[in-house]
Amino acid sequence: MYDRELFIQMNRYITVAMSSTCPGLYCGRMLINGSVEGECGVCPRGERTNLQNVCERCTEAPELYDWLYLGFMAMLPLVLHWFFIEWYSGKKSSSALLQHITAMLECSVSAVVTLLVTEPVGQVRIHSCRVQMLSDWYTMLYNPSPDYVNTLHCTQEAVYPLYTIVLIYYAFCLVLMMLLRPLLVKKIACGLGKSDRFKSIYAALYFFPILTVLQAVGGGLLYYAFPYIILVLSLVTLAVYMSASEIQSFKNLIAKKKRLVVLFSHWLLHAYGIISISRLDKLEQDLPLLALVPCPALFYIATARFTEPSRILSEGGNGH
Repeated sequence: MYDRELFIQMNRYITVAMSSTCPGLYCGRMLINGSVEGECGVCPRGERTNLQNVCERCTEAPELYDWLYLGFMAMLPLVLHWFFIEWYSGKKSSSALLQHITAMLECSVSAVVTLLVTEPVGQVRIHSCRVQMLSDWYTMLYNPSPDYVNTLHCTQEAVYPLYTIVLIYYAFCLVLMMLLRPLLVKKIACGLGKSDRFKSIYAALYFFPILTVLQAVGGGLLYYAFPYIILVLSLVTLAVYMSASEIQSFKNLIAKKKRLVVLFSHWLLHAYGIISISRLDKLEQDLPLLALVPCPALFYIATARFTEPSRILSEGGNGH
C-alpha cells in the first residue's frame, strides 16, 4: 500500500516536472503566488529562467568584472570626446581644457542618472542577472521551434541590465552634450574659425551611433574581449604618441606636463586591463602584476635610440 502511494506521488511529480519544462534556453513560465502558471514564453524584463524553466527576478549585485565592463563602455565616449576636442581645438586654443572638463562632467552626470533610473530606481546601485555564457547576449538567435514549424519567441535581456544600460547611458550623454557643449563652445572658442568651433560636436554625432551599433551587435563579444582590447590599444597608442613626440629619454618625457598626463593616463589604462583580466580573484597573486604597468614605457625609452631610423640609415651607409 505504501509503495503504491509512493509510486503515484512520483508519477505526479514527474508529470508536473515534464509539464513545466519549456523548450529552448530562455523560455519559461511565470511564478505567481508560489505556483507555476501560464504557457512557456518570454520572461519579463529584469527576470530570467532558472534550471526549472521558471522566470526568476534578478536581485543579485553585479560582479567586479561586470562593473569593469560597464566602466569600459562608459570610458569610450569620454576618450573619443577628448581625442576630437584635442584634434580640432588647435595648439593655440585656450578652450581645450574647459571642453575636456565639460566632456567629463557630461559623462559623469549621465552615468549617475543612468544608475538612478535603473532598478532599484533612485539608488546608485543596480540589480543584475549573472552572465553565464555568450549566448545570454544573443537570445534572439535561440528562439526554439518545438514542432519545427512554429517559432516560440523568447527573446529577452538575459544579461539584464548590462545590455540596455549602456544604450541608456549613451542617450543621456548625447542629450547633455547637445544641451551644454554648443553654448560653451560658442562662448569660449573664439580663437577658432566658425567652421572649426563645432567640429568636435559633429564628430560626436558620428561616433555615438557607431558606439550604439557596436553595443547592440557586439556587446557579448566586447564583454569577453574588452580587457585585451584595453591592453593592446593602450600599448599601441602609447608607442605611437611617444614616437610622434620624439621621446627618446626621460628628459624628453618630463619636458612638458602634457606628456606626463598622457603617460599616467596610459598607465591607468594598463592597470585597468590587468585588473580586468585577473579579476583580482587572488589578491596575493594578482596585485603584484600591477608592477608591470610602467614596463612598456621604460622598455620604449631604453630601446628607442637603437631603433631610430636616421641611425640605422647612417650605419648602413658606413657599411657597419
